[in-house]
Amino acid sequence: MRILATICACTLIFISCSSVKQPKAGQWVSLFDGKTLDGWKKNQNPQTFSVEDGAIKVAGPISHLFYDGPVNNHVFKNFEFKAQVMTKPNANSGIYFHTAFQQEGFPDKGYEVQVNNSHSDWRRTGSLYSIQDVKETYVKDNEWYEEYIMVQGKKITIKINGKTVVEYTEPENVGKENAGGRAIADGTFALQGHDPGSVVFYKDLKVRVLPN
Repeated sequence: MRILATICACTLIFISCSSVKQPKAGQWVSLFDGKTLDGWKKNQNPQTFSVEDGAIKVAGPISHLFYDGPVNNHVFKNFEFKAQVMTKPNANSGIYFHTAFQQEGFPDKGYEVQVNNSHSDWRRTGSLYSIQDVKETYVKDNEWYEEYIMVQGKKITIKINGKTVVEYTEPENVGKENAGGRAIADGTFALQGHDPGSVVFYKDLKVRVLPN
């Protein structure tokens, strides 16, 4: 009986460990297989997200797609993230980090990095939304570009096609200063479906975990 109990315990430990994919130091790891939304979790209006031609297509009413996969057990603190993004005219979307799954509405936890090259919202691609906003338009609709986010300690860096557009260091009194009390913590990533008129594509979503 003791032998059987030991075998069962070891099996459970193996299953638990095998469900977590721990990236090697300095290694970029893919979060999207280019074929399915395995490892991602939709909330309200799940039809907003689909896979088309090797990319995640966002088109439909408000919805969010949260990374829920095995890489780092979908919990990231210090990291580098990058994705290839293409917007259609008048599209609005965003990439959340340090967030957590919720059933509906815009995520309460974490920061949003804006994806918007021609929408009526003046906050353009690369903005750390409503915290440090970008008014300039650095890329065009209908063209793939790279959106890069790095969090290291209290510093957030955002780059568009290699150009730094935001460098933000979070203040000590962030809970009072930031809208909604947004603050660096840890959590997962999420893609935003903003409205039915916004069509955006994401591919080559990758993360590199940095030391805490």
